[in-house]
Amino acid sequence: MAPSPLLSVDEALARILASAREPLPAQDVALEDALGRRLAADLVARRTQPPCPVSAMDGYALRAADIAQASAQTPVRLKVIGASAAGHGFDGRVNAGEAVRIFTGAPVPEGADCILIQEDAQAGDGVVDALVSEPEGHYVRRAGLDFSAGDALLGAGRLLGPAELALAAAMNHPTVRVTRKPRVAVLATGDELVRPGVEPGRDQIVASNNFAVGAYARLAGADVIDLGIAGDDFPALEAAIRRARDAQADVLVTLGGASVGDHDLVQTALAREGMQLGFWRIALRPGKPLMHGRIGDMRILGLPGNPVSAIVCAVLFLAPLVRALTGDADAGRDPSRPAVLGADLPQNDQRQDYLRATIEGDGAGLPIATPFTRQDSSMLGVLARAHGLIVRPPHAPPAKAGDPCRFVPL
Repeated sequence: MAPSPLLSVDEALARILASAREPLPAQDVALEDALGRRLAADLVARRTQPPCPVSAMDGYALRAADIAQASAQTPVRLKVIGASAAGHGFDGRVNAGEAVRIFTGAPVPEGADCILIQEDAQAGDGVVDALVSEPEGHYVRRAGLDFSAGDALLGAGRLLGPAELALAAAMNHPTVRVTRKPRVAVLATGDELVRPGVEPGRDQIVASNNFAVGAYARLAGADVIDLGIAGDDFPALEAAIRRARDAQADVLVTLGGASVGDHDLVQTALAREGMQLGFWRIALRPGKPLMHGRIGDMRILGLPGNPVSAIVCAVLFLAPLVRALTGDADAGRDPSRPAVLGADLPQNDQRQDYLRATIEGDGAGLPIATPFTRQDSSMLGVLARAHGLIVRPPHAPPAKAGDPCRFVPL
C-alpha cells in the first residue's frame, strides 16, 4: 500500500492555528508590566489631549489682529500682562493691545489666538515689540489635537510596545486588559541528553534545543515551563506529560523521539496519556517528523530532535501558535520577504525546503540570499551564522544566482 501523502507546510500551520481560534482569557495588568502583551479589548481615551489650547513654542500669546501690520521696520508694541507656563496657566484674559509671556506646553489664555515666537519679538520693560505678523492659530495646539475622550486609540490584539504604553498612560489608564500569556511547557527527550555544564559521556550530547525553542516561545509572548529532560522510557515520559498538565500548560512542546524507531517513544507515551493525534509528518525539510495533537485543553507540538529541525519548526509553527493564543490576528501571515539568490540551486523534491542563508544588501534593490553549502540539520554553527531561511517550494525548478526568491528572517 502506498504511503499517505505528506501534509503541506501551509496545511500544517492552518491546522495548528485552528487549535487556537479563541485567544486565551483576559487579565488586568499594571501598565509598567504590560510591555510585550496584547490588548484583549479596545482601549478608549479617558480624557482629551491636550485638554485645552496650548502653546507649541516659547513666546507670547496674543491676538493675531493686533499684529497684522507688524514688521521689523514697523514693529507693534503690546503690553505684557502676565505669564503662562506648563502647570501654571494665566487666569486672566488677553484683550486688544495685550500679550502674555508663554512657554511650550502652557495653556493659551482666553482671548489670545496665536503665538508670537520669542525669536520674532523684542522684549522691554513690561512690553514686547512684535517684529512680524502671525496668522490666527499659529503655534497653537488646539484642544483634542492628539485625541479626544471616548476615542478608541488602541484596538484589541494590539501589541503593546513603548509607544503604545506611552499612549495608554496619556489616555489615563493605570492598568490595561490583556490576553493571558500562554504557558508553554518544553520537554527535551532522549537518553543521550545531558544539561549544559555536565560532562557528557562518549555516547551523549549536551541538550540545546530546549533553550532555542523556549526562547522563540518567550519572544512570541509566552511564559515557558522547563520540564527538563526525560529519558527514553515510558514512566519518565508519562510523568513529564502529567507535570505539564498539572502546570496547566496551554502548549506542550516535546523535543525528539517523535519518529517510529525502537527508541522513539514520545508519540506512544502521549497517546497513553490521552492524546488525540491531529497529524504527524509533513512535507518539510528540515522538520519532517512534526507532530500535532491535543490532550484535553493542552495543545501538543512534537518537534524533531535534530537542532536545526527543531528551531525551524519553532519559527514556522510554535511562534505563530503562541501569537494566535495571545490574540494576534496576523499570526498566520506569511513571514517571508523577497530577495534574489546569491548562488545556483538544484531542482527541489516534494518537500518544502528552508535553507540556511546569509542575507546581505547590495545597496540597491533586493537583498541577496546566499545559502550555505552545508545544510545538515545537526549543524548549529551554520544556523548561528545564518540571517534567514530561503524558502524553496515543493518541486521548485532549478534556479540561478540572481533569480528571485523568498526568505524567512531569523
